[in-house]
Amino acid sequence: MSSIIVALDGYSSCGKSTTAKLVAKQLHYAYIDTGAMYRAVTLYFLQHHISLTNPREVRKALDDIQITFRRHPVTKSNDTFLNGLNVESEIRKMFISEQVSEVSAVVEVRHAMVAQQQKMGKNKGIVMDGRDIGTVVFPNAELKIFMTADPLMRAQRRQDELLAKGELVGLPEIIANLEKRDYIDTHRAESPLRQAQDAILVDNTFMTIDEQVEMVVRLADEKIGQAVRRDRNSSTYE
Repeated sequence: MSSIIVALDGYSSCGKSTTAKLVAKQLHYAYIDTGAMYRAVTLYFLQHHISLTNPREVRKALDDIQITFRRHPVTKSNDTFLNGLNVESEIRKMFISEQVSEVSAVVEVRHAMVAQQQKMGKNKGIVMDGRDIGTVVFPNAELKIFMTADPLMRAQRRQDELLAKGELVGLPEIIANLEKRDYIDTHRAESPLRQAQDAILVDNTFMTIDEQVEMVVRLADEKIGQAVRRDRNSSTYE
């Protein structure tokens, strides 16, 4: 069967990762959480006091960073490993959220992560979510989705996510963090967050996760069908 690339872009706390994971599971595709990659870099930079204004220091740090994903034997989730250490829980904390957009805006960081992401998707058959997947990482992805939601709903979802992990953060602080991240993500010079021209806009303010997943899987199945027919036609004329 012909495989495709499903690219999910959009604002933070829109449910991109949750949707992407479930879509990948239904399609039997690999799931790549690019946000986790940038969060892992942010954690490393904070731990090693890397100056974002020193390109040489940033490049040296990036050479020492290895990010991998491994399936958790119990939860069956894709956990993020930084240089062999499981950092999945640590990178989801608020102190990382407060810094990740600034780290992600650094040119050297984006170039390094994009190169890794493109390598991961070389053989297709992946679902990848982030900020620039359909515009920079895979501009030729067969299916592009751009997700958005009401800011208050996003903040409430983020608060619920943090509470589930034992971290209590007030809504005003979360809203301020989301506003800051949105501004940095959409105004950075390198790979800003924007909707690709051929992306399907999805406002999921009043959608359930199941509804989102069902819609994306349906769209993916249509694209996969088109790819299969195209491959058959190509074989016929060879």
